[in-house]
Amino acid sequence: MEIRFVPPDLRRLDLLRSEAMALSFFEDERPLRGALGLADWRLCGFLSRQIEAGRARGELGEVLLVPARGRLTPDKIFVFGLGPRARFGADILDAVLDTMFDVLTCAQVRTSVLAIPGRSVELIPAKDAMRALLRAARRRPETDEVTLVDVPEAQKAMAQILEQERRRARASWVGPEP
Repeated sequence: MEIRFVPPDLRRLDLLRSEAMALSFFEDERPLRGALGLADWRLCGFLSRQIEAGRARGELGEVLLVPARGRLTPDKIFVFGLGPRARFGADILDAVLDTMFDVLTCAQVRTSVLAIPGRSVELIPAKDAMRALLRAARRRPETDEVTLVDVPEAQKAMAQILEQERRRARASWVGPEP
């Protein structure tokens, strides 16, 4: 799987070519932040209106498919609930990332833009977030390309973990028998 990075900036997100976005929010997160807040802005507050109307709550396990309506490059925006912010931890991060990859796989999405849950409000360190993402991605090899949305400082920390993983993979690779 190819992993790329992009900062949380509307102009940069507009330039991305992907099939879907996978974003998340906490049930007690208002206003929406990070990539989901930017997507909501681009959708003229559609997500905020869904929350206000009670059609989206941010409960753990909740999954919504939001139409991009031509306002964002991807056709599909999958939104995942994270539950209350105070309960968020590594176990919930792992479960939500597994769900994200399961949903993207079921929707036959090969290229996606993803914001790692909890990163927009810095509830999980960047390096731990990248390790969790790599664990989830290993279980779903169907994904070809993921573009991660995060701030440049976090991208640097994540890139270090990604490079360590690549080195480990190269070191353990055994070529074909002669």
